[in-house]
Amino acid sequence: DTGTFDKITSTGTVSAERSVPEAIQKPAYYFENLPSGETLGTPEIKDAGQIERMRQSGKLAAQVLRDCGKLALVGKTTDEIDAYAHERILAANAYPSPLRYSGFPKSICTSINNVACHGIPNDRPLANGDIINIDVTVYLNGFHGDCSKTFLVGDVDERGRFLVEATEKCLDQSIALCGPNVEFNAIGKFIESYCEAQGLESVANFIGHGIGSFFHGPPEIYHYYNEVPGTMLPGMTFTIEPILSLGAPDVEILDDGWTALSLDGSRSAQCEHTVLVTETGTEILTKP
Repeated sequence: DTGTFDKITSTGTVSAERSVPEAIQKPAYYFENLPSGETLGTPEIKDAGQIERMRQSGKLAAQVLRDCGKLALVGKTTDEIDAYAHERILAANAYPSPLRYSGFPKSICTSINNVACHGIPNDRPLANGDIINIDVTVYLNGFHGDCSKTFLVGDVDERGRFLVEATEKCLDQSIALCGPNVEFNAIGKFIESYCEAQGLESVANFIGHGIGSFFHGPPEIYHYYNEVPGTMLPGMTFTIEPILSLGAPDVEILDDGWTALSLDGSRSAQCEHTVLVTETGTEILTKP
């Protein structure tokens, strides 16, 4: 039972790129179309100064995400939410990281119902019963902070509410597993067993990633069972961002090159935090 909802079948109209003042510090990909960051390799160990700047960018991202969620209302368009996020991030003297990253045209990602991730904000009004993932990343003082959450719009059916709640619990329990000398693959092993118990599927095409002065870097965080070697060490920062589906995990990418649509039309939900490994456990950097 995948529930009752308004299925997304195509992309809406995307407005023109929003401007960024000259005074705002921008990542290199703003000035030229660079490929996505390389996520293979040795994870970076950050020093105290870098970690403090990660805290600042993470906190701002979380605050913007929280307030974007208040705009997830029936009749509001995702383009309006994007406009709010864009201006709010600039007002904090930060840059909206998705803008121009590998050519992405907007400042946040908004993924509704059967869109798994990377939805581009457009002119579609939110409908009663939608679930919407809002993904916010900011670039502040040379460092990125990245987080997302799935919000309920109006009166969401029981299966939709179950999906969103189960995804949030999955993320929380995945973070609770982390700490120094824990294998990265413990995250994927847990998520796979969690999904089996809940009757859900993990959308395996998309991964968590290292983050810092770069938007995407090592390590790769797989949200499914794997034996890939790699150990968490204090000073590492990375995202965990499971996408859980009520149906099959397979997706297709639409002609815009970004929007990931479930092949069977089922809904998915996603939640994400940026996490720091400490000497004793973890610190969630993306809390408001």
